[in-house]
Amino acid sequence: MAANNPMFPRSSGILLHPTSLPGRYGIGDLGEWAYRFVDWLAEAGQTVWQVLPLGPTSYGDSPYQTLSAFAGNPLLISFDQLVEDGWLSENDLADVPEFSPYMVDYGSVIEYHTTILRKAYHLFEAAVLSQKQQHDYESWCADNAYWLDDFALFAALKNDYGGRPWVEWPAGEALRQPEALESARKRLSREIGEQCFRQWIFYRQWNALKAYANRKGIRLVGDIPIFVGHDSADVWANRQFFTLDDTGQPTFIAGVPPDYFSPTGQRWGNPLYQWDRLADDGYRWWVRRVKAALATVDLVRIDHFRGFAGYWEIPASEPTAVKGRWVPGPGFDLFDVLKRELGENLPIIAEDLGVITPDVEQLRDTLGLPGMRILQFAFGGSGGENRFLPHNHEINSIVYTGTHDNNTTLGWWMEGEATPDVKETLRDYVGHELLEPHWDLIRLGLASVAHTFVAPLQDVWGFGADTRMNTPGRESGNWGWRFAPDWLEHPTKERLARLTEVFGRWPERDDDEPDAETSPEPSQR
Repeated sequence: MAANNPMFPRSSGILLHPTSLPGRYGIGDLGEWAYRFVDWLAEAGQTVWQVLPLGPTSYGDSPYQTLSAFAGNPLLISFDQLVEDGWLSENDLADVPEFSPYMVDYGSVIEYHTTILRKAYHLFEAAVLSQKQQHDYESWCADNAYWLDDFALFAALKNDYGGRPWVEWPAGEALRQPEALESARKRLSREIGEQCFRQWIFYRQWNALKAYANRKGIRLVGDIPIFVGHDSADVWANRQFFTLDDTGQPTFIAGVPPDYFSPTGQRWGNPLYQWDRLADDGYRWWVRRVKAALATVDLVRIDHFRGFAGYWEIPASEPTAVKGRWVPGPGFDLFDVLKRELGENLPIIAEDLGVITPDVEQLRDTLGLPGMRILQFAFGGSGGENRFLPHNHEINSIVYTGTHDNNTTLGWWMEGEATPDVKETLRDYVGHELLEPHWDLIRLGLASVAHTFVAPLQDVWGFGADTRMNTPGRESGNWGWRFAPDWLEHPTKERLARLTEVFGRWPERDDDEPDAETSPEPSQR
């Protein structure tokens, strides 16, 4: 079944979050450079663009701790496109701060972007909309009201209370007493309208980018964290589905026990689901969540897939993740519902890293979902026992050099994470001294029998540890890496294109011939 699944042809692609794109506004966005990156992918024969979660971030700037599982991140809105659409003027962008081209300074970026987006909403408010614009806006808001109404009110209240978590608001609003919410809607009606406008713009821009990528033969792979942030519209509006006390504070939280990344485990802090209540409701919230994600991407990776089989339950009072217990998850029950809604072949990738037990493997394999194989993890075992070693890969899997949680491959090699034993094993495996370990892992991934190979963009360019996207357990300094525009002209693109063709991952054309616009002639490589 896996080998014939049309959703997963033999292919390859790049992991890059849009925040890492170039641009003059302090953070990557959905404008010109996103389209240029799609062109770069197509020219290199890549047919997958994998991103991280796209929701609005909060404290810590993590895309895995967002204010909503449904909303988009307004920081990704392209100001240049707002000018083209008439919601900003050139003068509004005349005095752009001197942002770093290599790192996102979230504090200053948020301040500047909030100011500019507010100007755009002022113009939107004052404009006489065409009949089509009015219809598009109102229809979009109505179609998304099931999450948008709660999120817009939540975001407006959060801003009104200086960014404080919802459990610190007055009880009436924190616990959603009807009279208090009605009063807040009247008091904050303009702020609520602005939040709706931002989401409409985000999704217009994102959907246009997705359509462009799809026309180029590139599929977008999104990311759904299994858990949601406590300080989110999702938990605030659906307290009955989470492990909370009467005041809204978590009683049990999510995480993982001690592992490769941390000797004390990872204490994520997300409230856990009350799966029995979700089941009684027909898993409606989860169905909507997955459908909403698949409306914006072609495939979706579910982070911490093992939590559906069993999850690590930590008492909220514990300072680390060491003291916890495994608790059974919903298993097949949830996925039977998703299959009824989405079809038999689910467009889902299972993030199956960490402690993987037979029940997790059974759930993944019975559902026919591809798992993940990380090459940086492959060479620490003794010989052929390691499931990450290329000769142990299965067709129905996605192979990566590393993920957003790993060091870059060059950083891994140079900073001591690749121990002398690992280096010796890898040298024996490839049969030569490693002068470019990142390209050796890329070659192994492209050659793998796995139907899909993905590399972080940093590995293609041979960037070091200073461009790492995330270090699990580190509270600050993550999620900030950006690249400069000239790197899209680097000759490694041709090298990647050549190897993509050599290992049979170049996209097929209708006439079975390379596209002259996107496939360089062999002599050019």
